[in-house]
Amino acid sequence: MTTEYQLRITPELATNEQQLKAYLSKEKGLNLRDITAIRILKRSIDARQRTIFVNLKVRAYINEMPQDDEYERTLYNKVEGKPEVIVVGAGPGGLFAALRLIELGLRPIVVERGKDVRERKKDLALISREHTVNPESNYSFGEGGAGAYSDGKLYTRSKKRGNVDKILNVFCQHGASTAILADAHPHIGTDKLPRVIENMRNTIIECGGEVHFETRMDALIIENEEIKGIETNTGKTFLGPVILATGHSARDVYRWLANNNVTIEAKGIAIGVRLEHPAELIDQIQYHNRNGRGKYLPAAEYSFVTQVEGRGVYSFCMCPGGFIVPAASGPEQIVVNGMSPSNRGSRWSNSGMVVEIQPEDLISGKLKVESEKCEPSTSTPQLSALSMLHFQEELERQSWLQGGRRQTAPAQRMVDFTRKKLSYDLPESSYSPGLVSSPLHFWMPEFITKRLSQGFQQFGRMSHGFLTNEAVMIGVETRTSSPVRIVRDKDTLQHTTIRGLFPCGEGAGYAGGIVSAGIDGERCAEAAANYLNK
Repeated sequence: MTTEYQLRITPELATNEQQLKAYLSKEKGLNLRDITAIRILKRSIDARQRTIFVNLKVRAYINEMPQDDEYERTLYNKVEGKPEVIVVGAGPGGLFAALRLIELGLRPIVVERGKDVRERKKDLALISREHTVNPESNYSFGEGGAGAYSDGKLYTRSKKRGNVDKILNVFCQHGASTAILADAHPHIGTDKLPRVIENMRNTIIECGGEVHFETRMDALIIENEEIKGIETNTGKTFLGPVILATGHSARDVYRWLANNNVTIEAKGIAIGVRLEHPAELIDQIQYHNRNGRGKYLPAAEYSFVTQVEGRGVYSFCMCPGGFIVPAASGPEQIVVNGMSPSNRGSRWSNSGMVVEIQPEDLISGKLKVESEKCEPSTSTPQLSALSMLHFQEELERQSWLQGGRRQTAPAQRMVDFTRKKLSYDLPESSYSPGLVSSPLHFWMPEFITKRLSQGFQQFGRMSHGFLTNEAVMIGVETRTSSPVRIVRDKDTLQHTTIRGLFPCGEGAGYAGGIVSAGIDGERCAEAAANYLNK
């Protein structure tokens, strides 16, 4: 017999199975010796009050043992000789599209411009050690996409658009901890996600699909407004319908689309900085305890959001016990991102702190851009599909100049920023290439800095101690999402004018994170199958 219970208990009790069994025996009237196993179905931490509780949904097994797996398996059959679909990009959108194609009896041909997830790691080390960015192998390009070495957080609000549980179960089937099925904010960890990604690739190959690394799509083959395939930098041509899942940093792809009259449009983004505090300080603030998180609680998370002068200001991609990493994808760029290992055990906690920007902000002249690319030459401002992309590029270049033309990043203490004061020195940071003191309040657009400053002051009033000079702001965080949307039909998911082209995931402007990209990948695979069936 099995029975499910909702529990609200102390952190210490939640981490010990024997104590949990004793608690169930006492509170629910069960015989302790009859409780043979306990499975945690859902877990969340309630830290709103000074006394911290853990909310658990548990399944108690009475006089029997669990007979099923903790996750639901997906059956992947052989697809040799089946119709082929080209998947451009091996990030979460592309990988889940490929796996779903196999489920549907189609043969995926995955082309990835970067290296496999293990070889890619060597190029990431060179960014910190030698300040060298490989434009084809970095934190954005390579197997696993931008999420492979920038955390593996799996929290999403995209439940209405697809089956979140399916995505999590597929991750478990390929080696992720089943804890991600229970946790309110699931997280695989940068140290464990590469192996999971390798296993997903192996499934694709074992079933008869193909995966080609260091193979960049250079052009789509289009005839009579229909996709015939792709051309690549290796000289190979692949034929079939195309799921375009390139990720949010494939700027060469956006330019090719714009130059070849494939409809795209400028899209709103969010831009700001990485904000880093000592993890112990965030623990003290969030858990309302001078001693921090103690023995039984994880590194504390936070989430802030407000409105300042009509634009959202919010925390993004919060990494408790994590690191800030150099996420540039080309020369003359400084871009920062955050990640955490599975144990979230570093001495720092960071998040993106960003301001919402809409395309009309460029038209109105509210955003001052020091680049002729973004500055319209006519008296009447005109917005192009690439305007937001150009704005991103110029801000990243300004950050590179401020950082000393290396991967050292411009930085400023948090209170100094709100007071428009250059920081005399900087605190120790997790950002391994190094920091340079810089007046972010001066050279970043006032549209952004003014709202960030007011947002920080509001967040400081909401959480006493958060606004502090122990925290450092590191510039710039620009890759929160794609600066363009590749326009597609909402029903068929095909491009509005090119048949057989399925814009997919974060890079196409239809997802925001690993899980939502995975969901969109599955949907695009289903749409490609419908297209072939017709």
